[in-house]
Amino acid sequence: MLVLVLVMPDDGTATPDDGTVRRTAVGSVLVVTELAELVLTPGERARGVRVDSVMFGMDWTGEDHPGQLAEFVAGRVRAFGVEPTDVDTTVVYHAAEADPTLRRGDFPVRQLDHLTGVLAPLACTLLVWDNGTDTYEVLVAPTGERELTGLTYQGLPVRAWGSEPEETVVSLDCPNCAEMLLWQLSATQTLADERCDCGTALFDATGHPMPHVTLHD
Repeated sequence: MLVLVLVMPDDGTATPDDGTVRRTAVGSVLVVTELAELVLTPGERARGVRVDSVMFGMDWTGEDHPGQLAEFVAGRVRAFGVEPTDVDTTVVYHAAEADPTLRRGDFPVRQLDHLTGVLAPLACTLLVWDNGTDTYEVLVAPTGERELTGLTYQGLPVRAWGSEPEETVVSLDCPNCAEMLLWQLSATQTLADERCDCGTALFDATGHPMPHVTLHD
């Protein structure tokens, strides 16, 4: 697969002929209107509130303080005009304390699973922004009549928690020149025989990373 290196346009992406999107490590701002309509209230949109200001970031090991995620979710539900009930993760904490099999990184997944079930009868949906890092970037949207698929934010996919990713984000640092590389792949695309701009082979013919290549989690 040949990934062309183009001069970065305003949205920070370069799209070669094969449809693969390659992004530079330099961030840029592109708020997609479709997503903004789903996760912002009319008042927030009128005030020019950015989507990422109503997005909750949580490390893969969990929230900094107990209750942070639940408080954020309850606040967003309330912003959409619904008085939340039982938007709490205390039960998840209690279950985790009694589970000797719990591994590091399991707890936030259980929290997100739990809150997804809590939001369903409140006509809201938990969304995650797949930004290619090991953090969870969480949003809440009213379910409504629109199908919550094909959403993006800053060019990266947003999906309902628990759904299969429509696209896969792969990122790494080149072991030779240390350049950060990031690809956004559809379900039918691979990185077979991919190389860095410096010429270093990164993936073999089957699309698996070479032994000296470490992918970001």
